[in-house]
Amino acid sequence: MTAGDSDTVRTCLEQGAAADTPGPDGLPLLCTAVAGFDHRVAEALIDGGADQDRELPDGGTPLLRAVDTGSPTLVSMMLGNDPRLRLPEASRRQLLDLARHWHGTGVVEELRRRTGVAEPAVKRQVDVPHQGDVIDEFSLGGLTVRNGHGAILTHLEWAFGPFPPLDEVMGRALPHAEEGDSNWFAAAYHLGLRREPLDGSDLAALRRHPDPAHRLFLAQVVWHRSFHAGLGHSPHTAHDLDFLASWVREEPDGQVIAAILDAYTGRDHPEQEAIGLRHIDHPDPAVRSEAVFCLDRERAAPVLLDLAHDPAPEVRAALAQTVPSWFASDKRLEPAVRDALLLLIRDESLGVRYHAAQSLSGYDDRSAPVLDAFLALLDEDEAELRLEAAWALALRDHPRTEEAYGRVGPLEGFSEHDHRTSGLWRYRANHRNGPA
Repeated sequence: MTAGDSDTVRTCLEQGAAADTPGPDGLPLLCTAVAGFDHRVAEALIDGGADQDRELPDGGTPLLRAVDTGSPTLVSMMLGNDPRLRLPEASRRQLLDLARHWHGTGVVEELRRRTGVAEPAVKRQVDVPHQGDVIDEFSLGGLTVRNGHGAILTHLEWAFGPFPPLDEVMGRALPHAEEGDSNWFAAAYHLGLRREPLDGSDLAALRRHPDPAHRLFLAQVVWHRSFHAGLGHSPHTAHDLDFLASWVREEPDGQVIAAILDAYTGRDHPEQEAIGLRHIDHPDPAVRSEAVFCLDRERAAPVLLDLAHDPAPEVRAALAQTVPSWFASDKRLEPAVRDALLLLIRDESLGVRYHAAQSLSGYDDRSAPVLDAFLALLDEDEAELRLEAAWALALRDHPRTEEAYGRVGPLEGFSEHDHRTSGLWRYRANHRNGPA
């Protein structure tokens, strides 16, 4: 089996390979995946029957080794469903004690203790693809560990109970507020799972905390509450929206206001338009880009379309994402909206161009300026943008669709679930006398 390639591992398992096959060190391959922070291969092995709780010669288990790595993504995946039912109390306590020890000692100090090396550790930031797992990683004396033991401890406490008080959980997150890393995410996520009413709670009291980091943390906890409510996990949505609407009127910090609006938008609330208009010209572009999502499509049309000239690319990108769905009818765009998107599709910012292209491609506008805009995107360096343009041309049955997909490059580099890769097949199916 091949480390680092979960598809190959799954294929080998399907062909009869044993999931607990020893690796180069004589330990199960699951331990090799853990040592390499390879959560995808570890998941494939566990799905294939590898035992994350198997006792190893040193008395540990692959799951304990995952806790040692400090990777919340790895531990969360390996913990599996219903770990409280699967694991005996002694094993649960061992996992908690190990995570608590790393967190309390500090990753660098524990590395020094384990290696006997006193020199400074090498630090780098890791962003685990497709997981949003942003975290610091430290290397010293041949050992490499990620600084996610606070997040791991929070996750284990939620899984095993009892869950600690707010101050204790929040204390693990606050040192990481600037980075927004996994420790911050885990604390906000699990506090967002609590189902008690927000009004009068220990969380609500953070609204008036003098430190903006505490208020930012509260806003992100409420965002998670809103997310879980969307999954049917909370009866308190209306009260939470009232709380946010009241709070945002008095909040002075731009970063916190943006976080409040991020939690507030996307759900109907009677004050939404007034709140959006109040903040659409805020000096912080993060606030303006969130306020876009609050505005009513008819009464605020002139204000919204003016944002195509906003100096901040994140605001222009928010406009490109949202404005067509508000102003389009029967898959046709009003001329003013089309003109705004044609301006944005030529924007200096790649992100703005991409969002504008996505918005334009879904509407049945075959005017020459729109077609010319998509054809121009075929010269972009970014393959994603070229694919969006090719897809838009295929939807319009444009005669240069074949050429457009040729300019995209190999489609194998995109997800097999990406609907845009089917555009060429659809075009050829409509032109059976064309190239096979």
